[in-house]
Amino acid sequence: MTVKPLTIGTIAKRSGVSVETIRFYQRQGLIAEPPKPVSGFRTYPTKTIERLTFIQRSKGLGFTLAEIKTLLQLRASDCTATRELTQQKLDLIRSKIADLQAMEVALEQLVTQCEYSQPTDNCPIIAALSDK
Repeated sequence: MTVKPLTIGTIAKRSGVSVETIRFYQRQGLIAEPPKPVSGFRTYPTKTIERLTFIQRSKGLGFTLAEIKTLLQLRASDCTATRELTQQKLDLIRSKIADLQAMEVALEQLVTQCEYSQPTDNCPIIAALSDK
């Protein structure tokens, strides 16, 4: 049985990201670009798929590419620094949730004001958004 070389297209298909995404990650220093042989295509180690999976999962948890780069550098070597970075991300997400909840309350109040206005009245939502 012949083992298919892991070209960028194969890596993209197996990891669920596009070839352009892989190239972008290479330019950002998240994925190493293997040397190109004189005749043929670049081939990637199997670990590249694991790295792409790590990047995608980290993005799904809200980490920026810069933070992911730091996590990749830390990997298993510094659990304390990894925990601190993750705690900072958790704190930021909790802050954003609180902000979104406050926005939800404000919008609910505007919608309620609009429900009780007369069709001939100025729209209370527009008025509230226009006030200084």
